[in-house]
Amino acid sequence: MSDKDLREVLAGVDWGLSTSVSLAAPSGGSPDFALSDSSRRWSTDLAAVLGRTPTSCQMVAGWPYLQPARPGHWDRAVLDRCDRRLDQLLGRGIKPGVTLLHVDMPRWADESGGWLDRDTASRFADFAAGMGERFGDRVSRWTTVSDVLVHSVADYVAGMLPTGRGVGMRGLVALHHVLLGAGLAVRALRQTASGAEVGGSLTVIGGYAASDDIEDHIALERLESWAHRLLLDPMLLGRHMVAEGDRSPVEDTGCVRHGDMEAIAEPADVLGVVWHVPTRVAAPENLARLLPVRECFSALNDANRVLARLGFVLAPMEAVQTNRYGWPVVPEALADAVAALHDIYGDALPPLRVIDNGMYDLDPASDTDEERDRRQAGLTAQLKWLARVMAEGVEVSGYEYWSLMDNAAWKLRYTRHYAMAADNRQYPPQPAIPSDWPHQPAFGGPPPAGRAAKPGRRALYSV
Repeated sequence: MSDKDLREVLAGVDWGLSTSVSLAAPSGGSPDFALSDSSRRWSTDLAAVLGRTPTSCQMVAGWPYLQPARPGHWDRAVLDRCDRRLDQLLGRGIKPGVTLLHVDMPRWADESGGWLDRDTASRFADFAAGMGERFGDRVSRWTTVSDVLVHSVADYVAGMLPTGRGVGMRGLVALHHVLLGAGLAVRALRQTASGAEVGGSLTVIGGYAASDDIEDHIALERLESWAHRLLLDPMLLGRHMVAEGDRSPVEDTGCVRHGDMEAIAEPADVLGVVWHVPTRVAAPENLARLLPVRECFSALNDANRVLARLGFVLAPMEAVQTNRYGWPVVPEALADAVAALHDIYGDALPPLRVIDNGMYDLDPASDTDEERDRRQAGLTAQLKWLARVMAEGVEVSGYEYWSLMDNAAWKLRYTRHYAMAADNRQYPPQPAIPSDWPHQPAFGGPPPAGRAAKPGRRALYSV
């Protein structure tokens, strides 16, 4: 694809910035981020590759600052601070976007049970309504929840955020309540922030079969089911995922009430796609030949003790370039992951907006000509692959830069080793990942009904 063709395919894409900087935080407000070194580098790269500049900035609302004491009780001084920051952004020609929830629950919500408590969904919807009433005239895009998987499965099921809070299968109640809260928030924003774009987001766990072995392809199907269908079946199809034996792990908890699924499936304008790195997926019985040096991958093996019960495991990628973060660089991987979502949901999939997709800039002070050329070449290659799937019918309406420095602690502690490349470097200490939650019959076994293995799908690896 020529540079001219690339620009034509991507002509309708909205380009922006995205950050965990809180709109409501006492210091370090959003306008400062919009002028930071990392955002300037993104602007420079975008101009060099496409001749475009970012026109929007997505921030986290800061629920704990806005309602610090109790639900419905707003801090007026914080509201005024948010007003000023939104006006500053608009004065600079930048369209503000706001994410209502990003790993920042108020203490009173946590103390009352967090997302295990059904009332949290209603309180979150009320918070969304209040935000829409106050700021709906200036915010152009609302994201309900930054990553449903993190707020539910990683937190209340597996006990990874914070460590030790997981309650096993009972934690799937939290998944239902987060989805319900997000759906109710979409409804609330429709009424109070007319004309703004509204939607949620999720992490896309794109991957490749570890070999041509049919069992590895089936394992990849399982990964995609648990990573995507657990969240998107209720959001897009109005029903919780049904696993083997025609059982729904979420409905088995007894948390679903009349009208819930209609609220969860409230149509959204866009779906945010959080993307980090590709994974190499194998059947558990094939792991031994993929991890010959156990001492190099103790953290990965700890994760696989959990994942093997779901019918798949992760293996390090070999013979691929890595960035300074130790992650594999596979330019086509984002496009492949987006295409996999489209394969599953087709026309039910709303327009996508790629978010949380950094430039691997771990050294903010480094901006040599060599570094700049490397970044821009990587961005060009990734966008050309993305443009190919867009030309085939996958609608991508937006693309944002989210610095890798955002959420660095989370990435270092929990996600770095899931898709690491093969070497024996020393990694930071990792907390133990609970391994006792996926033990019920609903987990494991063949792929869910309606999904067949696709051995013809392109893979990076073969035996």
